Amino acid sequence: MMMTKLRIWGGAGEHGRSCYVLEGKQHRIMLDCGVKKEGTGQYPVFPPQEAERLTAVLLSHAHEDHSMALPLLYKYGYRGEVWTTKATAEQLGSYFRSWHTYVESRGGKLPYDERDIESIAYRHLEDEAPLGVWQEACPDVRIMWGRSGHLAGAVWYVVEMEGKRLFFSGDYSRESELLAADAPEPNLADISIMDNAYGMDIDPQPVKLERLRAGMEQILSSGGHVLLPVPAFGRGQDLIVWASEQFPEQAIIVEPDIWQGLQRLSRLKEWLRPEAPVRIEHVLHSGRIFVPRDAAERARLLEQNTAAVIVTGDGMMDSPRARWYYQYLSDHPPSAGDGEGSGKSNLNGVILTGHAASGSFGKHLLDCTNQKTRQKTDQNDCCIVRHLIYKVHQGVSDVRQMLKELPGKQVVLVHAPKPQTDLVRDELIREGWTEQESSVKAIHSLGPGATLNV
Repeated sequence: MMMTKLRIWGGAGEHGRSCYVLEGKQHRIMLDCGVKKEGTGQYPVFPPQEAERLTAVLLSHAHEDHSMALPLLYKYGYRGEVWTTKATAEQLGSYFRSWHTYVESRGGKLPYDERDIESIAYRHLEDEAPLGVWQEACPDVRIMWGRSGHLAGAVWYVVEMEGKRLFFSGDYSRESELLAADAPEPNLADISIMDNAYGMDIDPQPVKLERLRAGMEQILSSGGHVLLPVPAFGRGQDLIVWASEQFPEQAIIVEPDIWQGLQRLSRLKEWLRPEAPVRIEHVLHSGRIFVPRDAAERARLLEQNTAAVIVTGDGMMDSPRARWYYQYLSDHPPSAGDGEGSGKSNLNGVILTGHAASGSFGKHLLDCTNQKTRQKTDQNDCCIVRHLIYKVHQGVSDVRQMLKELPGKQVVLVHAPKPQTDLVRDELIREGWTEQESSVKAIHSLGPGATLNV
């Protein structure tokens, strides 16, 4: 008798290329098929011949580390559908274009072409069944989905296949400023794949937001601009609304793609917290928001508005526009008279609020800043760079809560480098989560290429 297996082709023991397959006697269900944004891109490690053996593909959301390898499946012979939400399917075009630009900028070439992208066939979850309701994906396979709070359209899944139950959290956060998250059904899963991108971090969102507010206040009060590089969809829209409320007197310069994302989000009320639509509408009609149409208008807005908050695309700062802003802020320090009071340093600032991958421009800037701090050199730069996380994933405290709500007989912690995941696994075991009386029998820290019997 063939045993059900979980094959990990990316995403565990690393940040990026989320890709898992639940394999049984008859069916093989893939969850996500993403890339890792390092070098010219790293792709899931599945053998090409495995693509045509898949029964169905479930996509949690549009971010490139979960989606940008999907065309490879069709190149290698998959002819089925990708199950996802309408909002996710609508966002993917923007991410495919950005991924193409990123790979070419690194001197690389995509391993698939436009025909493979166009071959993707989507099945919209909302058309089949509402959230929290079981639906049949194919004979002997049922799925249920709910909102994961990561961005509009982002979901978690519960899969029942050949007598086994799997829970996949996707990227999960209960603490978004705008987005709603649903708690999964409190039923025991045979195996659970849980987002633990923040490792041993226990700080809740209010603590992180206070650090972010204080860091921005320090720069803005001295007359400096603050640059917030963010993904096209997700935390960027949260941060526009939050910053508008925290700094009601400051101008906010928002790049068109991020602004269009906020306008789109205002129409996706089914993904929002009850109070979020009013907050978004207030910002959409604010007289302090400026959306530049070209480079000349960007420069003019920066010259006319002292101490502005700037929100631009690409959280890792590899895009030409993010780099343009950094160069401008480095070349144009605030004048000494802009700050309030004496004795304050007059600097512009960049604040990274998410993951900074090795080799990215954002990581390079952070490393340079850390090196100067360690060497205690005089810092003559006109633009400081800081890393202050806005929470869009789970840390160990959130994993504990998820284990209480939806325990799995086996739990695979994912979305963080293996040394960080090892620490969380060991801490949870020390706390007794796998003791005899617990429903959790094993907590795993694995890596790409691993196979787990379910």
